[in-house]
Amino acid sequence: MNDQSTYRADLRIDVGAIRHNVAVLAGHARRSGARTMAIVKSDGYGHGALTVARAALDSGAEWLGVASIAEALQLRRAGIDAPLLCWLYSQDEDITPVIGADVDVSASTVADLHRIATAASGLGRTARVHLKIDTGLNRSGCPAEQWPDLVDSAARAQTEGNVEVVAVWSHLACADEPGHPSIDMQADRFERAYEQAKQAGLRPLRHLANSAAVLTRPDLHFDLVRPGIAVYGLDPVPQAGDHGLRPAMTFRSSVTLTKRIAAGEGVSYGHSWTAEQPATLALVPVGYADGVPRALSGRMWVWLAGKRRPVVGRVCMDQLMVLCGDDAVSDGDEVVLFGPGDRTEPTAAEWADTLGTIHYEIVTGMYRPRVSRTVVETEAES
Repeated sequence: MNDQSTYRADLRIDVGAIRHNVAVLAGHARRSGARTMAIVKSDGYGHGALTVARAALDSGAEWLGVASIAEALQLRRAGIDAPLLCWLYSQDEDITPVIGADVDVSASTVADLHRIATAASGLGRTARVHLKIDTGLNRSGCPAEQWPDLVDSAARAQTEGNVEVVAVWSHLACADEPGHPSIDMQADRFERAYEQAKQAGLRPLRHLANSAAVLTRPDLHFDLVRPGIAVYGLDPVPQAGDHGLRPAMTFRSSVTLTKRIAAGEGVSYGHSWTAEQPATLALVPVGYADGVPRALSGRMWVWLAGKRRPVVGRVCMDQLMVLCGDDAVSDGDEVVLFGPGDRTEPTAAEWADTLGTIHYEIVTGMYRPRVSRTVVETEAES
């Protein structure tokens, strides 16, 4: 049954599932003696950053992580006062507001560190800094040859009182491929960088493990783990077994029109699909403007009136057509485009597999101006 009379396009966010997932992940961390930082960047991977942040902190997470300054300040303005790391900002952005809001910031260069220390000095505060070492992802992070200068500069800034070096951190490139040789290579490089930081007189925390490493590499949990996609119930390493996660996002719409068509009739632009026999079609008012990739045309299913049904013809900007055969389908019936998969409905992972991408991309791209977001809380199975 619908939990509202009708809707054009809606993301149903199950906070109970998020609580369950965070409890599972924090349990892994606690067994290793580590704390948990829930990553809520990109508006909580499309699920709503504030909603996820509150649920995560209630369920075992002690820290939060975001990419941008704007994301960090949004959480602080909403009253979130937990430890919060922000790691991605441009040279032109003013970092003073996040330091003033007691947000931890990342530094990958001596220049970053100088900016942070200068901003903190101007505020009369001590900035909390996480020094990032590039261990092989070759994205952000300090190159190994520049790392001694960075940790020495950080130690001086800490002595001067403008900076507190909270942590040394890095990010794994291939943790979602258990056994990949780069994982141990990066771990070794990370350990060397940490030892150099200690030699410079620092005593920072360490954090390296993303979702995949939380689930498969307890030896890399160190002091703090940083689950992201797993918080939302999407498993980064399904090949390593069932980790008991529950997808939190369901994308749904409702039937706005049904009609019978005769055999031989084509459907949607280009008539890429033609009916072989008389059939009922259901029009669903969502399309590629609402997050349904046009590339799924002829390759996707929905859950409607008790079973999976194929989408036929091309996905349009605002609508798509579902083949219902001779079954009884009514205007207003709920249509699930993807969900947890409990009823064999499609999942975000199924969309990703069909498109040759990852489920991260599916869920983070779903929240759009014409798509509402409804938060519910169910009790997920243990």
